[in-house]
Amino acid sequence: MRTIVSTIALGLALAACSSEPEAGNAAAAPELTQSVPPTSTAPAPSPVASPSPAASAPAASDKVLALEGLGDLKIGAAVPQGSSWAERGAQIPGGCRTVSSPKYESVYAIVTDGKVRRITVSKGSDVKLIEGIGPGATEREVRQWFGGFRAEPHKYEPAPAKYLTAPNAASGDPALRFEIGQDGKVSAIHVGTMPVLGYVEGCA
Repeated sequence: MRTIVSTIALGLALAACSSEPEAGNAAAAPELTQSVPPTSTAPAPSPVASPSPAASAPAASDKVLALEGLGDLKIGAAVPQGSSWAERGAQIPGGCRTVSSPKYESVYAIVTDGKVRRITVSKGSDVKLIEGIGPGATEREVRQWFGGFRAEPHKYEPAPAKYLTAPNAASGDPALRFEIGQDGKVSAIHVGTMPVLGYVEGCA
């Protein structure tokens, strides 16, 4: 009986001794794991940078008519030297002149006192406002963007032809004015300052 008990005790002692190194190895395992480089050779994915507002903004187009002007032609400024804008065709005597450019079909500007006062875009031009409104757009499309514009009877065409003018046109700042034809579509868009903005026949 004593021999059996001794044998069991000896076995337990040996088991306890053999388990201590394993516990030590388990504690060291995390350090070994961290120091071993990953076996995969695939490159880590590159982070995707979010586009900045400047990068995502559409590029400015010289075919977009704005309150400031069109391309290098600016409301309130002189016609830029060396540009394609120049007087062409017959001119009305006096201080009011018109200039046009071969780059912009069916577009002309009115110049008084040496400064650009109005730019007019007519049928046949591919120039548009930033809203996408251009010659040929419907009156409904115009009013969706410019609902507060003041309507006036057209001087040369019967209703429903009309002028639609920005309510702040008399402020002295550049403003918009649309000509709507009898077909209910835009026949011309004017950008400029009063009183030239309201001229109904070129320089008159």
